[in-house]
Amino acid sequence: MAFALTWLPEVLKAAGLKVEVQPGWETRGLGDMGIVRGVMCHHTAGPATGNMPCLGVITNGRPDLRGPLSQLGLGRDGTYYVIAAGKAQHAGKGKWQGVTTGNTSFIGIEAENRGIPADPWPEVQMDAYRRGVAAILGKIGVGAIMCCGHKEYALPLGRKSDPSFDMVDFRAKVAVLLTGVAPAPSPDVGDDARPILRRGAKGAAVKQLQAKLGLPADGIFGPNTEAKVRAFQQAQGLTADGVVGAKSWTALDAAFP
Repeated sequence: MAFALTWLPEVLKAAGLKVEVQPGWETRGLGDMGIVRGVMCHHTAGPATGNMPCLGVITNGRPDLRGPLSQLGLGRDGTYYVIAAGKAQHAGKGKWQGVTTGNTSFIGIEAENRGIPADPWPEVQMDAYRRGVAAILGKIGVGAIMCCGHKEYALPLGRKSDPSFDMVDFRAKVAVLLTGVAPAPSPDVGDDARPILRRGAKGAAVKQLQAKLGLPADGIFGPNTEAKVRAFQQAQGLTADGVVGAKSWTALDAAFP
């Protein structure tokens, strides 16, 4: 029988995020969830390379802790891996906003990062992190304060250090997304005659872009195209906003003549 969180993939996809469901996710969990009160953010402290190398451990657990270890994994490229629709062992003992039942009350997201300065967070991943959290909080009807870091929830304080980024700043940006009036990205400008492309664009220029990025050239600028654009921009040192303007076109032409 499927557990309660079967809405997760569609909510994330509706937010324009790239989603990969894992085999058996609908019936995976250590029992069902209770009332979902919020989201808890983690990092994996896993390997230095690979998009989501900890996926197997999160799904199946460790010798000392039965899996699943979170409902969601978040890869370095911004892909969400839906692992479990039921309860996961990600919280442990702790408290946030008066809630002490972490595993049954919070959806856990394990994002792939070592949690050290030598492993900076890619903007494409952080953007997906914020947008995914905002989509879930919007679905359950609560504000950004109900997103906590494991390091904020865990007791005694200092027992956990994840995630390694500033949760106050993270929540502030999630709160903006929840208003539905997040500032639009600023496209790069210049003399290139090709149009500025962003999510929702269609036509021959989108096909040209997709061909350069090695994507199926269907001419529709959807979430997969945006994720690929953001990853390319990040790799090129450009603003990873998913909007293709003159600077991005120039970089694409140089990388894919």
